[in-house]
Amino acid sequence: MSHVDATLPLAVEGDRLALAAWIADEASEDAVRAGLPDIAAGSAIRRGNIRAAIKALAQQPTPRLLLVDIEGDASPLQALDALSAVCAPDVRVIVLGDRSDIGFYRQLTRELGVDEYLPKPLTRDTISGVLRRRMSEAPEGEGAAGARGGRLVAVMGVRGGAGGTTIAANLAMQIASDTRGHVCLLDMNLRGGNAALLLGVQPSGALRTALEQPERADALFIDRVAVPVTERLRVIASEEPLGSQPAPTEEGVRHLLDLLLQRFNVVVADVALPPSAAERTLLSRARQRVLVMTPEVTQIRDMMAARTFLSELPGDGSTISVLNRANARWGLETKLLEQGLGGKPDIRLPDLPVELAKAANIGRAAVLDYPAWRKALAPLVQEATGHRLVDAQASGLGQIFKGLFRR
Repeated sequence: MSHVDATLPLAVEGDRLALAAWIADEASEDAVRAGLPDIAAGSAIRRGNIRAAIKALAQQPTPRLLLVDIEGDASPLQALDALSAVCAPDVRVIVLGDRSDIGFYRQLTRELGVDEYLPKPLTRDTISGVLRRRMSEAPEGEGAAGARGGRLVAVMGVRGGAGGTTIAANLAMQIASDTRGHVCLLDMNLRGGNAALLLGVQPSGALRTALEQPERADALFIDRVAVPVTERLRVIASEEPLGSQPAPTEEGVRHLLDLLLQRFNVVVADVALPPSAAERTLLSRARQRVLVMTPEVTQIRDMMAARTFLSELPGDGSTISVLNRANARWGLETKLLEQGLGGKPDIRLPDLPVELAKAANIGRAAVLDYPAWRKALAPLVQEATGHRLVDAQASGLGQIFKGLFRR
């Protein structure tokens, strides 16, 4: 029997398979094939365990429904953590294994967010009932992102020229590169936004439609308008004429975010200050709100005003202050800057005007070529993606992995 059905015609939704499976033993693979005799029409079944699935899914789109086999894995919970990092948040995961105790089942399904756990040996009736039901269920709709979705990070320069867009674009690239997760860079500056330009791509132009007419946006719409930069990073932006008057609605922003947070592990949004009423909806949803300033007296004032504004918004997102061009010769002295801010900025980024200008001119993220910039952004990447713990089983499953595939 072939272990890899590479020659079968595959039914895909957008660029995604309906079903992909990595199964460790022949008997279980036979049960899956027998339970779904028409599976070749929309699936790929491969021989291998969860580690093989992680390696493969770090390089290819996430299927809608995923089967992984944890039999024999010494650290299955850590493996599932690693799997969640490379899968889109809307994936539905069914785990196969050789443990049959109810406690383990509850850990996987209630705390990790796994859709189902099937202990071996498998039967064709079990597979037929579970997989057909999951494959026939409609994708989670609007509002689902709160229960199953990615993280939203909003980046704002407190004043034009502070470097907010540059940091947003490079942050998105570095998250995608470091975590192998699915990342979207969303440029909310519909007139004159530079996020797509910094990454060398042409905006699709449909963002305004999604924000003004939310009924026209669905999951397939997002796949069409999100312009790929790399395998793991996409950009959604627009270049509206300067004389136009875009009118994003709060409902449009909410609906777009629901779609994006189901599709991507991390959404990095470039937002201008002061934000519109619709953009305030985005800021209220953001897990982190990143305020970017340069070492100037006027930007101390703007940073304090922005902090006050964000503290009055609903939501429980944290605010992160970033001092860009921290070591610039013309900048304010550190002592005076910290006195004005009432403390140290959370993150300091170096002054690299030549390097960043070169990167911008060729449409390439600076983090790909300049280690100093990449190293400086690393703390912000960690804040944006969340911490990962090494010894999960020894530290308390419920606190660490709760909602692994729902975050």
